[in-house]
Amino acid sequence: MLAMAAMMTVSFPAFAQEAAAPDGNAQQPPSAEDIIVTGFRASLNAALADKRDQTAAIDTIKAEDLGKFPDSNLAESMQRIPGVALQRGDGGEGKNISVRGLGADFTRVRINGMESAAQTGGSDIYGAGNNGRSFDFNVFPTEIFSALTVRKTPSADVEEGSLGATVDLSAPRPFDSAKDFVLSATARGVWNELSKQVDPRASALVSKQFGDSGFGVLGSIAYQRRHTREVGYSAVDILSANQNGMFCSPLGFTPQTPVTSATTGASAANCSTGNPRTSDPAAYQTVYDARRDDLPNTPGSGAFFPRIPRYINSQQSQERIGGTMTLQYKPDDDTDISLDLLYSRFNVTRDDNYIEAISFGRSASNQGYPMMSLKDVQLSDLGSVEYALLDGVDVRSEGLHSEYSTTFKQANLNFMHRFGDRLTVDGKVGLNRSVWRDKVRMQYYMDALDTDNFSIDYRDGGQTPVLGFGFDVSDPTQFRYGVSPGAGVVTGGFSLQGKPATNTTNGVLGEINAHYEVSDAFKVHIGGQYRSSDFKQRLTTYYTADTLVQNLLSGTSLADLTKQITGVDSLWGHGAPSSWATLDWRKLANTFNLFDARTCTGCGEINPGVKEEESSAYLMGTFDFSDAVGFGLRGDVGLRYIHTWQRSTGYLNLADATSPTGLAGQFRAVSRSYDDWLPSANLVIEPTQNLLVRLSAAKVMSRPALTALAPTVTINPVTRSGSLGNPLLEPIRATTFDAAVEWYFRPGALLSAAFFYKDIKTYVQSVNSLVPFSSLGLPDALLTGSNTMPDELFNIATPTNTPGGPLKGIELNAQIPFNFMTGFFSHFGVLANYTHVMSKINYCLTSSGGVCTVTTKDDLVGLSKDTASGTLYWENAKFSIRGTINYRGPFIRGIPASPGSDLVGNRATTFVDASASYNLTDTVKLIVEGTNLTDEQNSLYTDSQRQDTLFQTRVGRTISAGVNVKF
Repeated sequence: MLAMAAMMTVSFPAFAQEAAAPDGNAQQPPSAEDIIVTGFRASLNAALADKRDQTAAIDTIKAEDLGKFPDSNLAESMQRIPGVALQRGDGGEGKNISVRGLGADFTRVRINGMESAAQTGGSDIYGAGNNGRSFDFNVFPTEIFSALTVRKTPSADVEEGSLGATVDLSAPRPFDSAKDFVLSATARGVWNELSKQVDPRASALVSKQFGDSGFGVLGSIAYQRRHTREVGYSAVDILSANQNGMFCSPLGFTPQTPVTSATTGASAANCSTGNPRTSDPAAYQTVYDARRDDLPNTPGSGAFFPRIPRYINSQQSQERIGGTMTLQYKPDDDTDISLDLLYSRFNVTRDDNYIEAISFGRSASNQGYPMMSLKDVQLSDLGSVEYALLDGVDVRSEGLHSEYSTTFKQANLNFMHRFGDRLTVDGKVGLNRSVWRDKVRMQYYMDALDTDNFSIDYRDGGQTPVLGFGFDVSDPTQFRYGVSPGAGVVTGGFSLQGKPATNTTNGVLGEINAHYEVSDAFKVHIGGQYRSSDFKQRLTTYYTADTLVQNLLSGTSLADLTKQITGVDSLWGHGAPSSWATLDWRKLANTFNLFDARTCTGCGEINPGVKEEESSAYLMGTFDFSDAVGFGLRGDVGLRYIHTWQRSTGYLNLADATSPTGLAGQFRAVSRSYDDWLPSANLVIEPTQNLLVRLSAAKVMSRPALTALAPTVTINPVTRSGSLGNPLLEPIRATTFDAAVEWYFRPGALLSAAFFYKDIKTYVQSVNSLVPFSSLGLPDALLTGSNTMPDELFNIATPTNTPGGPLKGIELNAQIPFNFMTGFFSHFGVLANYTHVMSKINYCLTSSGGVCTVTTKDDLVGLSKDTASGTLYWENAKFSIRGTINYRGPFIRGIPASPGSDLVGNRATTFVDASASYNLTDTVKLIVEGTNLTDEQNSLYTDSQRQDTLFQTRVGRTISAGVNVKF
């Protein structure tokens, strides 16, 4: 019963036009007794017909009707496709996808046939802003698209750039419909149990074909406003107790920590000024004796504590608007000319608030770890803290206000004409532009110093701790704000972004293709293409001298500048306070005129960028020898040539107090080019009717992340660390092989199994190396004022080409309508898929002189070994209900992690969604949808053995209800 209940709470996408299944599944014109299949089931049939007809391996999701895509988010739609795993962002909304274990950077996305970029912001824990090649699907409203296709195997006529898949998003056109006029509009109210607001979502589409002229026009528009609230826990990082100098030692303990210092006030009796030593000898000894195997002589190296344990309250206001306009001229079946215009804008206002202990992430120089007394502690067998009680803890109430937007525009002109019976020519030209602007970013905080009886408690067995602050965090008088008194003491403050950070990508496309039918069994395809992508990034700079922290004005108290964060205790639990005081960023900004017009002395723009131009040509043959050999035999074989020209630009960046703007002023530019020859072949064998065997082999390539190619250099001479971009990175290249068996045993039905193998020849990793500063070829002026000599060793992180490794897996897929039954049960249907992926990548953790000194072997970053989706639906002419359950297994988010931890991982998730609709009349339909019905929470952890929770939040269930009207 539980399994049936779970499956009844689920949903799958599709198209809404009648589709003729090929060959033995061809539908006949309906007789009086025939039932015309429409709605969700018809959309599944149409998608299945597309899949069967292609020689390459594809999966398609189509709108149930013109202007009615089935899910609230494009990425969430795709997780129902075998091999596709969803990566969620802020508010639990789908943002990126991985395909067959390969992450979002390895998936190319085309909109109306043109490669596109879409980048937006996000929380730091999810990687903050997108500066890579991955596509952020949450930028677009789903209603402006009519079909989504995931192409898993390449053909020579499809441009390169993907190791995982090529995703095609298609907007509707006026001749997609058999009707000469279509008007469709949908309005919904969307409610979330955490935000407790009802938000509007609306869309409209109008399409008109003008008689026999062959001319048609279609326009669509979609609007959504969404409020989200996310509550939970974050550790920021997990560090061993020695990382910042151990806790304050008990009275009389040798060696004494921290050492006596007139600056900090540390003495034999005090951890710092006015902060007595209260560590319990037994508790301190427990941590002191915890040693890692690799650091047997380092006290505390085997005891692990959260860096900044804190409760989270994150609220967002999102506005998403998009629209399309298509002018299409199709006077006959031999000519099709269309102009596609598409626009989307995604605006976000975000407020994050935290109540946290910051001492765990600090050293003695800024009143951190050595100033805390450990009164009680329990450690797990692996060294993770299970309980700790401490004095001398600095507690901070912190907030972050940010505003960002993404705007996407695209125009492309498409043409196709058939010359006679054998020659067809088609092509397109297009322009697009994606701009992500991080417009406002203001961090603010107030501090309570040396508080006693702070506790971390995991003893209830949960994945997140109960935090005890030891005082009333809702009382603003317990906190301080103002100028630091010195000795590393911080008493509140803020930082304010000086100029907006901006990512801009301009794309250009021109292509032409010719298709010549040599015979009924063989066609030749030849074409050429030019693409360019110009990515520019304006980095964030911060105001400095004219916005230094000031003391509160006379007559102004913190109570005048604060507000309360409430409700986290009821929404999250786990010991969260019923309320806590936080600075009100508006009041703070108004009090100190922080947003007044001001100059930013020396705030030059830092604009790294990468421009790529790809010129390509291909030759491909497609064949269908079925009649000649007596069974189904068709496929394609071809070769694609690509010449890539790349120019990377950047600046030297100095990260210390002598250059507050971070701009040292030295511009760098590197140009290079390379060539690739990519053969590919797809073969489809149909030994018996309705049984297909697919074979595919190809060489593929994917280009490195954009920011890794920029020749920027960041040097911090104080910590003797830095990072270098690498404009000479080679692409990631692989050889792929796919095999599949598909059995179309009934109309609209499929059972299939696929095997895929990818031999990844090269990979790109960020490798840390200890090298003398003098070997970097950088000016010694970058060390000015740091007392660091050019021959000293620096820990430099550089993106580097490293050996890859094999990736292989299987996909199982089933689509079964119960039309072989009678009565009530004939309206049921089920969809299910399961994917298992295995990989072994050699990771280089550290190197010396370009040679790896510490290595490890593990799964590919972003790869879930197991993913699965199941859908159960019931549909008749009036009523439709369906539900989907999606499982994604654990996966690695990053290698390596902090010292003492091997990786950052993501725990498994299972999400359940449901959808139902009822046709009141032929033109009016009622719709109800629910997402995350089981209130699933996403959880990140550090270290594969300890699995210390790094981040876990709750986003809650979302319910929407609305009406669709169609004429």
